[in-house]
Amino acid sequence: MIKLRVSPGAKGTSIEGAYGEDALRLRVAAPPVSGKANAEAERFLARTLGVRRSEVAVVRGGSVRDKTVLVRGAALEEVREAFSDQLP
Repeated sequence: MIKLRVSPGAKGTSIEGAYGEDALRLRVAAPPVSGKANAEAERFLARTLGVRRSEVAVVRGGSVRDKTVLVRGAALEEVREAFSDQLP
């Protein structure tokens, strides 16, 4: 599980660092309509973590900025390493 603070409508999709103690700030290039921002967040995480798109799903917070995303197929250590340069 990954906790995110998502900001839709950015120029590009990227992790912008930590948000609080246990979440990441993610800016997505998609608008916040019809689930497009959620889909872009899922695609970005799948690509970054090297898992299939079908193994990433927003499980909480589908219509708000604070989201919980389930990632199957990636160990916790792999997730931490993938985002280690984004965290303080």
